[in-house]
Amino acid sequence: MAMLPFNIIQEAEKLTESHSLNLFQQIKFISLSTSLSNKPINTSYVVAGDADKPAILLLHGFDSSLMEYRRLLPLLTPHYQVWLLDLLGFGFTQRETNIKYSPETIKTHLYHFWSEAIVKPVILVGASMGGATAIDFSLTYPQAIQKLILLDSVGLTKQPVMGKFLFPPLGFLATEFLRNLKVRQNISQTAYFDKSFASEDALRCAALHLLCENWNNALISFTKSCGYGSFAEDLQQLKIPSLVIWGENDKILGIKPAKKFTDLIVDSRLVWIENCGHVPHLEKPQMTAPEIINF
Repeated sequence: MAMLPFNIIQEAEKLTESHSLNLFQQIKFISLSTSLSNKPINTSYVVAGDADKPAILLLHGFDSSLMEYRRLLPLLTPHYQVWLLDLLGFGFTQRETNIKYSPETIKTHLYHFWSEAIVKPVILVGASMGGATAIDFSLTYPQAIQKLILLDSVGLTKQPVMGKFLFPPLGFLATEFLRNLKVRQNISQTAYFDKSFASEDALRCAALHLLCENWNNALISFTKSCGYGSFAEDLQQLKIPSLVIWGENDKILGIKPAKKFTDLIVDSRLVWIENCGHVPHLEKPQMTAPEIINF
């Protein structure tokens, strides 16, 4: 908490849901030495639960933060040592100006965090873009992974090339568009099946990290890298037991990728979450958590 700027702490005091407040108060930082920079990267994370229990690491989606797991965390903590991490360039993790933000640098940062802080094989969970990060990490470092769980995951569509053309001021305008709270609220409403979940508290949780220094520059840098492409040709190499959890009413990615993932990953099964949109961990945590635990 000490490394969070005062304006973020002040804004977080306006959170109204107990899960949101509790999770925010658990945020810690590790000064992480990596091969990406001469200086350590102050990396935000949360760890909860018994260290003797199996480790589970949860990765958030695009332009999001570990606050995404505020409802799932308390349900998993009795069963696991739960780790939440803000990926490089996202959440509250420090954004160095001399780093290029891309899937490759995100994976490198994640490996340094795993090898310094966790130091044992994990059940790796990724939601949306975090699912693509989880796949990428599992393909490169299979020794670090016990099981893989994908929540409405990205990773089957080709990279958009438009990002390469975000020259000034287009990059600035694109991030200012994303900073707009009305825009973020519309995205939030699309992500949920039950629109009442797109509350003021949810919007505040989703916007806290926008107050971080260099938020827009890191986002522009990541977008210029074109982000995550398709892992379709690589998925058969995954020899890790995998679970695909998918909201039956996902309006962000649709429902076709769910079956495609399970067709391509050899040791995998698919679970549908009824009356649920793109974020089962937020909209239906009471149905999502048992599926994770039983797997």
